[in-house]
Amino acid sequence: MGKDQKQLDKTQKQFNKAKLLYKNNQFKKAGKIFDTVGNSFLKLSEFMLAEQCFALAANSFVNERKYLPALTSYRNAGNICFFLDEFMEAHKYFNDALKIVPRLDNEKERNYNYILFASLSYLCYLIKALPDQGLVLLKKIKKKVDDFYFKEHLLVRLVTDLIVAIRDKNQKYLDKVEQDFGKYKFTEAEQHLVKRVLLTTRSQISLKTKLTLDKEQYTTKDHMKLGLIIDAKPLLAISEHPFYDYEIEELKITKLNVNHSDNLSTIDKPPLPLIIKPGQQKHVELVIKPNFQIDDNFIGPIVMSCELDDKYNFFFETQVIKPKLISPLPVLDISTKNLRPPLIDKSFPFEILISNKSEGEALDIKMDVEFPEQLKVMRGTTTKQIYSLKTNDDMTWELQLKPVEAGDFTIKISVSFKDPDQNLLEEVKELPFSIKM
Repeated sequence: MGKDQKQLDKTQKQFNKAKLLYKNNQFKKAGKIFDTVGNSFLKLSEFMLAEQCFALAANSFVNERKYLPALTSYRNAGNICFFLDEFMEAHKYFNDALKIVPRLDNEKERNYNYILFASLSYLCYLIKALPDQGLVLLKKIKKKVDDFYFKEHLLVRLVTDLIVAIRDKNQKYLDKVEQDFGKYKFTEAEQHLVKRVLLTTRSQISLKTKLTLDKEQYTTKDHMKLGLIIDAKPLLAISEHPFYDYEIEELKITKLNVNHSDNLSTIDKPPLPLIIKPGQQKHVELVIKPNFQIDDNFIGPIVMSCELDDKYNFFFETQVIKPKLISPLPVLDISTKNLRPPLIDKSFPFEILISNKSEGEALDIKMDVEFPEQLKVMRGTTTKQIYSLKTNDDMTWELQLKPVEAGDFTIKISVSFKDPDQNLLEEVKELPFSIKM
């Protein structure tokens, strides 16, 4: 049996002894043994057992009203969680610690522990992409701490620098935290946490994206192809930074939340998750459908839920892009109809049908009809002006014609009209016309 195994067996026996004492409400003895055994398990790299010991030590000390030792044990339990990357589990221990801080008699000790555990909790929230919850906690704690002490405390400045860095996307605030790193008096595990927070935050600020559209303008009949380029090249430099001592293996995008104006809808997204290696670019496409027109069309920001190596989380917001949306172009259908069979030297009624089956309204319509010499206009006019034709509207125009000889001829109809944006549209329709003997 090796030396480590003997030590582990010995430590396990002491752990069992402490649990028995705890069960019998002998909290004073149990707390001391749990604390000692927790440090022994930690030296043996038995992190989960060490965490259990420190948590039970904290509960034992609370039962004995030994609040400072209890706070130390809660801190130790949370620190173990940092080595395991279980940040929200650590937060639970710090939350338990904050509940007993008011029981401390000394104001300075209360102020210190309020800020210590609230700041560590904020860092746990931040690395799991929950900064707003961490900020709510800090604001709550601020009311319980001396105002000057709170504002001047180094940990509060650390948190403030992180908040401003993310808000302004300014890396100089992260540089400042790294320069002041030795001043914070963190434990080894807490240094591990802060370095991972800085790594994640710098990745969040450094990541680059670009939105593109496939056309310069669209109508409500079109689909917009929205390109999203995600550039993970900056993550390479972060991985090579000696301060972090960590190589990022992959960036994973787990969610894409597309913000846009109310007249647009997202009808297609790329399959998720998206996996991007540091140094790579990812180009994906989304499809946006315009439903109606408004003055201020916008797409973005797209909010991406990001993970580094399935452990460290952050949100990233892209820029906003403004597509140009115009009214759908109106299209007029023109057809003709003989209301009686045409006979040579006999007049007959002839009808022209103009219909708008498009989505755009046609305005200021002007029409001019040219008949062949063999087809005389007996009644009616060869020009027509219509104020407007809305979607699904139509209009008929009747003339009396008289053919003078048989044959196959062409009727030419010239049309000009405006769309709702006052753009002029023109077209010429040539329709066949036959006169038989």
